[in-house]
Amino acid sequence: MGDAKLKVMLVDDHYLVRMGLSSIIALERDMVICAEASTGNEAIALYRQHRPDVTLMDLRMPGISGLDATLTIRMQFPDARIIVLSTYVSDEEIYAALQAGAMAYLVKSVAREELTHAIRKAAAGRRHVPPEVADRLAERVSRATLSMRELDVLRLLVKGRRNREIATALEITEGTVKLHVSSILGKLEVADRTEAATVALKRGLVGLDA
Repeated sequence: MGDAKLKVMLVDDHYLVRMGLSSIIALERDMVICAEASTGNEAIALYRQHRPDVTLMDLRMPGISGLDATLTIRMQFPDARIIVLSTYVSDEEIYAALQAGAMAYLVKSVAREELTHAIRKAAAGRRHVPPEVADRLAERVSRATLSMRELDVLRLLVKGRRNREIATALEITEGTVKLHVSSILGKLEVADRTEAATVALKRGLVGLDA
């Protein structure tokens, strides 16, 4: 690469976050900000225009999410090097981001040294997975996977629906709902519905708006 600087694109819907990241990049002699986007659509368009070496992608944005933007960019540019940044450490989001081809999953409270290290690793085609993220990913992979129907039941359970209401919504019997709930409790290793809802939200299995 010689003396050429690493071109970094910032994608975040919060201006102050982009300012903070930009100030960090500005301190690195081998890096330069080539573009900034505040939405997933802007990120896709600006990636085509600037072809950054590394993209720092916010995961949760209005409209097209950072995950969908990552998938779209990598479908068109398989060699795209994208680092996902999130406020949260969610098992499902970590798994989905890495499955989508992200080179790293970092929380926004990451130290400057680790962020810049991850950028250089990504530019070189190497992944960077912090220990706490690796631990959560290992837990996610080792857990029994919920079926699509169990996820349907879980979404309604999180909304506080009772078995009869879930049965009506999904057009199944109450007995079938009870079997699904029992299986969900076992797979999530929890004692009751309330704990199941709490764990589901914490791990990102479902959202409150699901």
